[in-house]
Amino acid sequence: MQRIAIYQVLPRLYGNQNSTNTPNGTIAENGCGKMSAFTLARLKRLRQFGYTHIWYTGLLEHATTTDYSQYGITPDNPNIVKGKAGSPYAIKDYYDIDPDLADNPAERLSEFRALLERTHSAGLKAIIDFVPNHVSRQYHSDAAPQGIPQLGAGDDMSKNFSPQNNFYYLGGETLTIDYTDKSQPYHEQPAKATGNDCFSPTPGISDWYETVKLNYGVDYQGGMAHHFSPMPSTWKQMTQILHFWASQGVDGFRCDMAEMVPSDFWHYAISTIKAEFPQIIFIAEVYNPYQYREYIHHGGFDYLYDKVGLYDTLRAILCGCKPASSLTSCWQSVDDIRSHMLSFLENHDEQRIASDYFIANPERALPAMVVALSWGTNPFMIYAGQELGERGMDEEGFSGRDGRTTIFDYWSPSTLRKLPYGVSRLSSEERKLYETYNCLVEMQNSSPALREGSFYDLTYANTEGNPSFDAHSHYAFLRSHKGRHVLIVCNFSGQRAQVAINIPKHAFEYSQIKEGTVRATEMLTHRHLDVHLSSTTPLQTTVPAYGAVCLTFFQKI
Repeated sequence: MQRIAIYQVLPRLYGNQNSTNTPNGTIAENGCGKMSAFTLARLKRLRQFGYTHIWYTGLLEHATTTDYSQYGITPDNPNIVKGKAGSPYAIKDYYDIDPDLADNPAERLSEFRALLERTHSAGLKAIIDFVPNHVSRQYHSDAAPQGIPQLGAGDDMSKNFSPQNNFYYLGGETLTIDYTDKSQPYHEQPAKATGNDCFSPTPGISDWYETVKLNYGVDYQGGMAHHFSPMPSTWKQMTQILHFWASQGVDGFRCDMAEMVPSDFWHYAISTIKAEFPQIIFIAEVYNPYQYREYIHHGGFDYLYDKVGLYDTLRAILCGCKPASSLTSCWQSVDDIRSHMLSFLENHDEQRIASDYFIANPERALPAMVVALSWGTNPFMIYAGQELGERGMDEEGFSGRDGRTTIFDYWSPSTLRKLPYGVSRLSSEERKLYETYNCLVEMQNSSPALREGSFYDLTYANTEGNPSFDAHSHYAFLRSHKGRHVLIVCNFSGQRAQVAINIPKHAFEYSQIKEGTVRATEMLTHRHLDVHLSSTTPLQTTVPAYGAVCLTFFQKI
């Protein structure tokens, strides 16, 4: 058994060695990463570090200001494109690969198949985006297989809502948006509802104005009534799209804003795809904890984002807004589905750890990373550049200086220019962080206890009557599997700490640990030491500032 370890990467940025970085620059000025940048050697290196999956973010063709008309792709109106490159989540053709990412745009699908082949040859599995809730305003598929209709082609536009319409319409009104290019006005009449459930012909700048919402048979303007029988047309068409990419050899789908699409559709679509491709995984971007179990047990998702729970809690602890002890209620709230939760501290939507908007210093996040990666058997994810302390503080263009790495602009972060070359181009600080991340990822699958073991939270035994354990800054837990154990102590404070850990009798019984002295190895430093395990005497250990101690030991059962 191996834990799922996902490496997320935006191909548009990865491998782009053009350092011009003109704000709002075109592809000719700033360049663009290509699928070919993911060489077999680079993919093998990721596999050697312990990653099992790579999420290629933004592969599908999406709205852009770059002109590919010579390849049969109609240019998009700049008023409904965010940034020069465009949002990877404003899909323009569900059946095509974005031409930006191909060395020869005419051969983009062939280059994608070659990328899949290299990925699989390296021992990795490939995840791509599936964006089910919305499409670009000028959606038009020129690559769909014969016989598959265009989205909206059969819609009755005289009706605001019909279960068999692909889109929602707004009573014959004309779309009005805050135009950025007066010379090329965009006309849409009747106006369609905007992707973020904005049922107005005048979406604002903060709305997803570049997208239109897809209709899955939910009447938003009619009391949210469900019309699922007969099956809505959109259900069938979107399932066909999933089948197309599964047939190409894709191993998983990260489903954008999955909670904005009814779980009944997911039940149908996922069960249909898995009947033919049982090994494919489905990951849902879901933010409402009250819907978690619905999207797992009914919808059929394998994994959900652990954003509102684990991510938000760890971020609050790192920023000094919550005590470390709050992690206990965090895992308790999802304990019955914890194996389905995807852990992360960065992705393309969230601010970079090293940004001024988070904690500025990436090394301070080490205890949070240890928790995110080590406290369960669930999957975890690292975002490319995170392991070098990418700050996300460039002012790229549409994205602005917001602590995120842009998904809208042609750009080349300096960290990502270094990543393809391993450690050879890294500063000493970057190398240290890079090696720490690689160690953290590698140890998850090298340790049976971390890979598939039980979990025991030691907080309750240390929050009261233990002056050497600060519940605001310290967090400790055990992982155990068939005589192999890991004791982890995290220190979220800026002070080196002498920590005493009470391990109660119940922990020894639950984890099948014998009391006495054992030879242990500290997994982050590979230091060997003798550790005394007792239910009556606290275990003493020194934990670095913003650090962790991970003691592994073996006892015959």
